[in-house]
Amino acid sequence: MRQLLLDLDAEQAPSLETFVVGQNAELAQLLSLFAARTASQYGERFVYLWGDTGAGKTHLLHALAESGQARYIAADAPESEFIHTPEITLYLLDDCEKLSPAAQIDAFALFNEVRAHGGFLVAAGNHPPMILAVREDLRTRFGWGLIYQVHELTDEDKIDALERSAHARGMTISGGVLPYLITHYRRDMSSLSQMLDKLDQYSLEIKRPITLPLLREVLNDLHQQQQAQPNKLD
Repeated sequence: MRQLLLDLDAEQAPSLETFVVGQNAELAQLLSLFAARTASQYGERFVYLWGDTGAGKTHLLHALAESGQARYIAADAPESEFIHTPEITLYLLDDCEKLSPAAQIDAFALFNEVRAHGGFLVAAGNHPPMILAVREDLRTRFGWGLIYQVHELTDEDKIDALERSAHARGMTISGGVLPYLITHYRRDMSSLSQMLDKLDQYSLEIKRPITLPLLREVLNDLHQQQQAQPNKLD
């Protein structure tokens, strides 16, 4: 099992299709228009997303970055990443609450360039613009377009999504496994989905059903690996 679990931290490429919508149906529909660059038909070129850590903001920005001619910009990205270039039509600015004073100036200039050239920009932060700790002119830019809170999934939403995923793949999971998983493992959907994949793979390899004892065995083994290899798994 050790070889099986060592790659649990391997990231799957985020996509809009793998984003579990929950209470964010309207936002998901809007961002699909940004991915297709058709939001301008409705007068929308700017969106600001806010919500708690783990709600899915970064997932959405990385998913949009996969649409082509797009650039994901981390808060600590070099100045060159904030420079507008003609071939990029969609800019994705993450963790806006972490922008340094210099990066705030760069972000302000980028907003103006995107607007002047008819591009699109989606920004994300941990608070709505009105209370975001950034310079006032940049806060105004964040409010240029639509503002959406990204609502975190409830435990019921997560269980439902995992059950639907398991059913679609023909997996049989004993009762109690998924509620135990979301309360004893990482709570973000990306990690939960990866664990579901590994449980399926391991169950097939050892020819045992996915039951609560099997899940506990897997989680215990993973915990032992984390203790033995903290630098790799942290």
